[in-house]
Amino acid sequence: MTLAVFFGCTFIAFGPALSLFLFTIARDPLRIIILIAGAFFWLVSLLLSSLIWFIAVKASDPRDEALQRGLLIFGVMFSVLLQEAFRFLYYKLLRKAIEGLVALSEDGCSPISIQQMAYVAGVGFGLMSGAFSMINLLADALGPGTVGIHGDSQLYFLTSAFMTMVLIFLHTFWGILFFHGCENRRWWEIAAVVLMHLAVSGSTFWNPLYVGSLVPSYLLMAAAAVWAYLLSGGSAQNLRRFLLCSQSGASPQLAS
Repeated sequence: MTLAVFFGCTFIAFGPALSLFLFTIARDPLRIIILIAGAFFWLVSLLLSSLIWFIAVKASDPRDEALQRGLLIFGVMFSVLLQEAFRFLYYKLLRKAIEGLVALSEDGCSPISIQQMAYVAGVGFGLMSGAFSMINLLADALGPGTVGIHGDSQLYFLTSAFMTMVLIFLHTFWGILFFHGCENRRWWEIAAVVLMHLAVSGSTFWNPLYVGSLVPSYLLMAAAAVWAYLLSGGSAQNLRRFLLCSQSGASPQLAS
């Protein structure tokens, strides 16, 4: 492995997400706090799910391959449910925080909306999830091993980087959808997020048939992105104006 593989996979996995952070979060201290707290909530959920899976593995027969695979599937599914449970707890915490911000505000308005909190919290979940997904792989990418030396796919690092990128974006969109469902008591939206999360995590069991995990994940990401965009107040007309660099329907004027 070479440095080119290391930096290439790093930029693929984290480049788009870091761009979101720099352009939409980094200049606002309150958003940074919300992002770090969201990353912490995800980390606690991972710690608890890892502890339960570790106990289950130690209490079982390590020679039973079918049982060990079943425990692995159970661990992944349980981890997904626990992550979404902690997302709900984080929503409740942020809801209380908004009430406190409104009480302290001179004009009676919160400096950040629940939609903005949902977006930032989703980015926090996604970045921490991506970091734990890729940190060991990036360390291995520096060598001295060679991928595919025993006939396995040589696209392991590349596909892992693309999978990490899609998971970061999915967590961002899921945060928006989840918080919207909680705000409006649309429990089916929350259920849809949980089902999408389970589907994406479950698709990784198709690996090393990477098409079986990457293609469905990217299709779900596209659907979740459109859904989150519409729930955030977006429309086709707004998107068209953005792409045409116009404001309020007026054509851009050249400066004299």
